[in-house]
Amino acid sequence: MKVAPSMLSCNFALMGEETEKIEKAGADLIHLDVMDGHFVPNLTIGPGIIKALRPYTKLPFDVHLMISDPLSYIDAFADAGADIITFHLEADSDPDETIEKIKSSGILPGIVIKPKTPAEAVFPYLDKVYMVLVMTVEPGFGGQSFMSDMMPKVAAIKEEIRKRSSEVLIEVDGGITADTASVAAKAGADICVSGTGVFKAPDPAKAISYMQSL
Repeated sequence: MKVAPSMLSCNFALMGEETEKIEKAGADLIHLDVMDGHFVPNLTIGPGIIKALRPYTKLPFDVHLMISDPLSYIDAFADAGADIITFHLEADSDPDETIEKIKSSGILPGIVIKPKTPAEAVFPYLDKVYMVLVMTVEPGFGGQSFMSDMMPKVAAIKEEIRKRSSEVLIEVDGGITADTASVAAKAGADICVSGTGVFKAPDPAKAISYMQSL
């Protein structure tokens, strides 16, 4: 399993140094949560912050857009240094148009679903995306408890990917710790997003290494 520490749990006053720290700790990607205060009831970072962080690491930036109109902001996040852009199927933008816009910007596209959205909702897009992100908490805030009842959804998407002989990756995000990462891995997750599970761990490198071994 690959590990994408979520910067939502870092010290925001030291984001550059925190980015360097988790790269040295062995992270595979850097997960950046973008919230607009409309699609979810929280505000976080925008393209300017992501651009400012880009010189601090060579790791891929996994940018998760929790915003109502992702299509209108693809150019800005591509210019800021995103390598992967995931957006919510539940957002207002047309999914096909948004996927194509991400691809045309030279970025890998991914689609995200909230807990109440069924696995089948992503099936029409599996041949068009690099990644499916299954939320294992309600999006909007860090530090929530892992929803184990999302694992059948992960397994169902994984089975559909196998049926198609596809290489689409499944990412899980929300309440991921050493214990819950193992549950997600067994269900078929390829990448885990972990915020407090990495940044609040006594030894972040050890936490990342363990998750990668799953």
